[in-house]
Amino acid sequence: MDVVLEKRQVQRAYELYAPIYDFIFDWIFAPGRAAAIARLGLQPADRVLEVGIGTGLNLPLYPPAVHLTGIDLSQEMLDKAVERVQTLTMPSVTLKVMDATSMDFGENEFDKAVATYVISAVPDPVSVLREMRRVVRPGGTIVILNHFRSERRVFGHVEDLVAPVCTRLGWKSNLAMTPLLTRVGLTPELIVKVNLFNGWRLVQCINRK
Repeated sequence: MDVVLEKRQVQRAYELYAPIYDFIFDWIFAPGRAAAIARLGLQPADRVLEVGIGTGLNLPLYPPAVHLTGIDLSQEMLDKAVERVQTLTMPSVTLKVMDATSMDFGENEFDKAVATYVISAVPDPVSVLREMRRVVRPGGTIVILNHFRSERRVFGHVEDLVAPVCTRLGWKSNLAMTPLLTRVGLTPELIVKVNLFNGWRLVQCINRK
């Protein structure tokens, strides 16, 4: 069963989550976040895009001088990210409210891009990943950290059953990884299972245009 997320559902969900987002997502999902940023292989001069930066939980994981642009659909989440940037004294960080399906950036503007726990929480994951490919230079790195539909039959079936409930909460429980990556033309260089019960997958790709 295909359950479609709508933009207004995502906005409403994360407006509600903003006050408690850090409490829920910081310690539970911290190992995956650290691994994702590490897989970017950041260099001092890299221009980096983080899609769905939220409250900025990943900010302490970046080198202080990184040229980072973070975008998010929720102003409430970004307000907290602004506070983190100021606390961490990261002058080279730019934060913008932006729809990731239609980014206001030029082609090949970034060297690397990352999306942690985002792809299953957007209405159109195909468009988001295509936009990430567009704005990352050829040969650049794209890292995706996400829960995808289980490849085990029983678990996958359960995820299909709970999909309508999860959609109301602002994310999709049964997003299949391989068909998604195939549609956007991304081939994984590395896939690693992370976090509690290995329930999330870290996918590292090279942008081969």
